[in-house]
Amino acid sequence: MRETVEYTSAIFASSLDVDVVLERAGIADIAHSVVKKCSGGQKQRLRFAMALLPDPALIVLDEPTTGMDVTGRRDFWHEMRADALHGKTILFATHYLEEADEFADRVILVSGGRIVADGPAHEIRAMASAKTVSATLPNSGADDLITLLRGLAGVESVDRQGRRLKMRTTDSDSAARTMFDHACTALEITSHSLEDAFISLTSSSSPASSNSPSPTSNSTLTSKGA
Repeated sequence: MRETVEYTSAIFASSLDVDVVLERAGIADIAHSVVKKCSGGQKQRLRFAMALLPDPALIVLDEPTTGMDVTGRRDFWHEMRADALHGKTILFATHYLEEADEFADRVILVSGGRIVADGPAHEIRAMASAKTVSATLPNSGADDLITLLRGLAGVESVDRQGRRLKMRTTDSDSAARTMFDHACTALEITSHSLEDAFISLTSSSSPASSNSPSPTSNSTLTSKGA
């Protein structure tokens, strides 16, 4: 791995020290490994190290954490945050929506070749108006309660898993009040995630046809952190 980085370094008129980029990419301790024997996550870190060599003001990354384990992803984003704080722009494409939500200042959702949303993550999340309300059902009368909840205004879905009920609704106050009045316990209300917004926006932007591709598998999310 080290030889690969050294060879790449020689291409540039000016580059960062090889030891520095190996350390920042988290591969200093495996620098003498043979590339073809490395895991997918380790190869991804190697690519990251090579991208850092010219110390670019703009870093463009495609699915940068694919194949990385939890520790690798954490270390990677730690380095990206450090670069962003020093004035660099990071442009990355990812299907890990929680990464875009947590690290990007600007998120662009693309579906079918069209931009369906562009802005800060919190603004895009707000485009999906429904919230999730979940609770543990009472020992008796659960079926009648579920029927009642499905009839409330603003309800998009009601799912039951054992004694746990989860529903999506645009009127979380009404749903929570009804659950509370019918002896539900462990009540939780959570705001929509970026994934919820992604699915909602790309679904609504796709043609209503049985031949239309799945919006989740054919849409991309590109994020920019600075």
